[in-house]
Amino acid sequence: MPAKISIRFFNDREVRAVWDDQNSKWWFSVLDIVGVLRDENDYQKNRNYWKYLKAKLKRENNQLGSVTTQFKFTAPDGKKRAANVLDYNGIIELAKNFPSKQANRFIEWFTYSDKTIDGKSKSKAYALFDSSLLNILEVGTVKGLQQIHGYLFGGLYDFAGQIRTLNIAKGGFRFAPVQFLENTLKTIEQMPERTFDEIADKYVEMNVAHPFMEGNGRSTRIWLDLILKKNLNLCTDWSKIDKKHYLDAMRESTTAADKIKALLKGALTDKINDREVFMKGIDYSYYYEEEDEI
Repeated sequence: MPAKISIRFFNDREVRAVWDDQNSKWWFSVLDIVGVLRDENDYQKNRNYWKYLKAKLKRENNQLGSVTTQFKFTAPDGKKRAANVLDYNGIIELAKNFPSKQANRFIEWFTYSDKTIDGKSKSKAYALFDSSLLNILEVGTVKGLQQIHGYLFGGLYDFAGQIRTLNIAKGGFRFAPVQFLENTLKTIEQMPERTFDEIADKYVEMNVAHPFMEGNGRSTRIWLDLILKKNLNLCTDWSKIDKKHYLDAMRESTTAADKIKALLKGALTDKINDREVFMKGIDYSYYYEEEDEI
């Protein structure tokens, strides 16, 4: 079975991890952490710095200088290359020994990110891939969307899976008024799903409806992919869609859907059963929500 890769984002930089089934824990890419702490994008410079730091730690008899655990991650040239990894405690120790102004803030983020509602919900979203729930969810219906929301946020929000009963707005835009929401959702549910354009239109209308108090974007993106999978044998590779471009396009979609359709179309893939595509999709979906809620 392909490895389960997770991507987290610190200051909009990727921090990749791989799941170890045997030991039930995540291993994190050392080079990603080095890049974050040095605020450096250059892969080779980070690689060289890690070699220097590892040798320095060895001279100081710090066990981090003897890292031997490795996993193959995709390098900037697209090839899989073996890279050093550390577990949770190792990453904390590395950050503590790193000469960087970012270190303390990174440690705070790293130790807290999994304990938030989003962190807990994201773990549930990962589990969807290997669960039977994906095969029994209603596709393209309001009930199906409620099932997804209830699964992701059950035990985290008391309104998990429940259609909102209050009006909500964001950035000056008011989502569908409560008094019309029931009829609005019925209308959206009946929208056709025969072509990409029809499916994208349905997705946009569901976003405008915003049926839940929180968690709309994360739930609706999974809902969209299930519709695409059922009707077109396609899904969205969300890692190909830039966060800012996505958020801007979704804001504009309330009046014109051309931009979001172009972004979605450019990210379509037929890898509908690919674990890595699904996991990266969850990572990016949650990343979109870190500052802006769509």
